[in-house]
Amino acid sequence: MIAFKTTAELPLSDLKLAHSDTILMLGSCFAENIGKMLISSKFRCDLNPFGILYNPLSIAAALTDLLSDRRYRADDAELFHSDQWHSFMHHSSFSHPDRDTCVSQINARLEQACGTLRGLDKLLITFGTARVYQLAADGRVVANCHKLPARMFTHRLLTVEEVVEAYRPLMDRLLAMRPALQVVFTVSPIRHLKDTLHGNQLSKAVLLLAIHRLCELYPCCHYFPSYEIVLDELRDYRFYADDMVHPSNLAITYLWDCFKRCYMDAGTQRIEQECREIAQAIAHRPFRPDSLEYQKFLSQIVLRINRLTEKCPTLDFQNELEICHTRLKP
Repeated sequence: MIAFKTTAELPLSDLKLAHSDTILMLGSCFAENIGKMLISSKFRCDLNPFGILYNPLSIAAALTDLLSDRRYRADDAELFHSDQWHSFMHHSSFSHPDRDTCVSQINARLEQACGTLRGLDKLLITFGTARVYQLAADGRVVANCHKLPARMFTHRLLTVEEVVEAYRPLMDRLLAMRPALQVVFTVSPIRHLKDTLHGNQLSKAVLLLAIHRLCELYPCCHYFPSYEIVLDELRDYRFYADDMVHPSNLAITYLWDCFKRCYMDAGTQRIEQECREIAQAIAHRPFRPDSLEYQKFLSQIVLRINRLTEKCPTLDFQNELEICHTRLKP
């Protein structure tokens, strides 16, 4: 039989996710996509407490803040631009017209993530680009430029050695705190076309080589080939969104299926599927919500949730149960 595509080889890994795990995800849009899938499937996942991060040094700085149990002061929200206060370490979703509110939002999220780190079982990191932007004034690497004028920054390509040396002390600290920790690295399949196609390839090459070296140095580190799956296996523009840069919803679903095959055993996949079916059932909006048929339907969802939480007590269906009980008629 003629093969009409190249299939990316998925890693054979002893690492398996469980719904009882505490998971932290950091990085670019791929981390957001997979993280949202994990959360909707009722995994205990803390997703991007700094917002989306793209380059390895900013992700390393975020981990350093968490390991140091840092809290931000008012002057850490140092940039006032477009009528809002911003932090160069945070996504614009944390920005606010009031400086104290901006810092308060940052610290509330930090407190939550520091709690996650103390009980961490799995860390998933997605690198987006090896190109960093530095403030021209003092050379600091920023996580977000907040649409400031280009003249305020210089940019350059990191070396493999810079990335590896940034993560070695972090890995040592993490493993000293959580000796059984497992780490999954991946490279975002999203192309950074502002760097040109050739520049994007150079950037991804740096990230791939750095991850390869870290996996050699630390047996707890693993690599998931999201970049190769999209660029080689799904090499067709129907798997891209309208901007021809981001993966389409179909591609994200395919990546999620590959991710599950790598890192979930059969039992975990069954629980994941049941969680998704419950979510789909609750999302159903009937024509006649007062009908006996729909009331029975809601009762069956509640029964199904109760049975599932008996089997897996760490699952949190509080919101779903509240929705069902609100819709159920006395």
